[in-house]
Amino acid sequence: MQPIFVMIKCELGKAYQVADAVVQQVEQASEVYSTSGSYDLLVKCYLDSDADVGRFVTEQLQTLPGVKDTFTLITFKAFS
Repeated sequence: MQPIFVMIKCELGKAYQVADAVVQQVEQASEVYSTSGSYDLLVKCYLDSDADVGRFVTEQLQTLPGVKDTFTLITFKAFS
């Protein structure tokens, strides 16, 4: 499994609705955090190693109602 982090910028007043939609509709999402700054949410997702990250983000996250923009961080190695 490959973890990725996706920052989501929401339409004004829609952060809670978007967070709820991610939790309920995106099974690959393991954690959703509200954040301050340029983006409203940070979503940690686990994808299969052979999954198409771009397709996942554009089809599963960017299409949720209230999402304005995303920024995806792809991970390489976890340090414990």
